[in-house]
Amino acid sequence: MAKRKGKGPTPKAEDRHWHGKRQKARAVKNAKRTGTPTVGPGGRTKAAAEVRDRGRPAGARRANGEVPELVTGRNPVVEALRAGVPGTALYVMSGNDERVRESIQLAADRRIPLMETGKNELDRLTDGAVHQGIALQVRPYRYAHPDDLLKGTSPLIVAVDGITDPRNLGAIVRSAAAFGATGVVVPERRAAGITAGAWKSSAGTLATVPVAQATNLTRQLKAYQKAGCFVAGLDAGGGVTITDLDLATRPFVLVVGSEGKGLSRLVAETCDMLATIPMPGQAESLNAGVAAGIALYEISRLRGAASGGA
Repeated sequence: MAKRKGKGPTPKAEDRHWHGKRQKARAVKNAKRTGTPTVGPGGRTKAAAEVRDRGRPAGARRANGEVPELVTGRNPVVEALRAGVPGTALYVMSGNDERVRESIQLAADRRIPLMETGKNELDRLTDGAVHQGIALQVRPYRYAHPDDLLKGTSPLIVAVDGITDPRNLGAIVRSAAAFGATGVVVPERRAAGITAGAWKSSAGTLATVPVAQATNLTRQLKAYQKAGCFVAGLDAGGGVTITDLDLATRPFVLVVGSEGKGLSRLVAETCDMLATIPMPGQAESLNAGVAAGIALYEISRLRGAASGGA
């Protein structure tokens, strides 16, 4: 090892103050000492995040370590409460604003605990987000198992592929509830999950329609096929129209893709059939939530006719 004149050997890179490991260690030490999160050059360290979470209220972390969603701001919070988004705590600095007062009343009506807090505490809980003195902690959603959706003699399941907007997912759940679907299955990764936005656009129907997560959507569709379900995907290039889905009267899975990309290749190849929605107008495509609603209406009509004919 090279030596510097009069100063001993040259220190290794990992021993210098600017090295990532040294900075991370300091961040953890400071976080433990102060009880506040510390952000280093690579973002918040895991240990610092753990220290931060120790200061959160009981029940603030999911069983898997994730933190429940916090809806912040006067308008978002009151709108979430109006829509029936399930909250576990309402954090408020003061009730001088009309929207804040309404939020407090709505929370009280639903027996959501009211937590009076100061600005520093609310800044910490929201990680510095613009909260306007109010935040709603949303209960983590408990997903069903995909097999749980195989209910009854003729289940109707909606599978979503590549949908990343929670509002679209909520709209699909709302249509699923309206037309008698037994549940909705979503991919575990690279897809929208159940957030406050999904709750709002579902108009509360998430409380009655189970949503399941699949580790691999293609494998799950094959599992549904083995269980006796017919799988049809919505696709602009489908060979039949949704009005001709006579097999929808049996155990059935409707697969809805994203508005931009549609169904992924593997999912499309797994489907037993691809169906299209006739559109004589000028639009090239439909919003995923709208497309799902139209298709589910038609499936519901076909099922009703078959049931009536029997």
